[in-house]
Amino acid sequence: MQRLRQISDVLNHLVILFCIACVLSMLAVSFIGAFYQALTGDALSWTYSLARQFIPWIGLLSITIAFKNGEHIAMTVLTNNVAPKIRFILEALSLMAIAILAIILIWQGALFTLDSNQLVMISDQIQISQRWVTVSVPLTGFILFIHLICGRDLLEQSNKIDHITCQNVEGEK
Repeated sequence: MQRLRQISDVLNHLVILFCIACVLSMLAVSFIGAFYQALTGDALSWTYSLARQFIPWIGLLSITIAFKNGEHIAMTVLTNNVAPKIRFILEALSLMAIAILAIILIWQGALFTLDSNQLVMISDQIQISQRWVTVSVPLTGFILFIHLICGRDLLEQSNKIDHITCQNVEGEK
């Protein structure tokens, strides 16, 4: 189980780095467009369209980061206000629902990606395959599934933490 946890941790770190790269790329493209327009008074037609290509990646992959870190405000508020046994049951049900979501994302996302053979026209010179965006769907499901393999470990860890004070039961931070 420790090896699986390490794989999940490394994958999570890589996803964080990739999301950072996507955000920086979006900012760079947007800055280029704004700078060009400030200098010339004309807008570059491709900057907005190109920057939008990163949004699905950031949105979908950030789900896996939040899941890995147990950061879902609605679930945290709910589980903090119930008895530990009920909390464990709710968290187990939540993991099962996320497993179903991961399977659907993998299965339907793979079909969607395989069927996506169109090109997104960014400009006359820049064309990006629609698969660049659609592959983010099954990849998100796959990453969620990898994190779910450590699901029991996630549940055991969450029961050792006092969610209100963010301290371990033994009093460590």
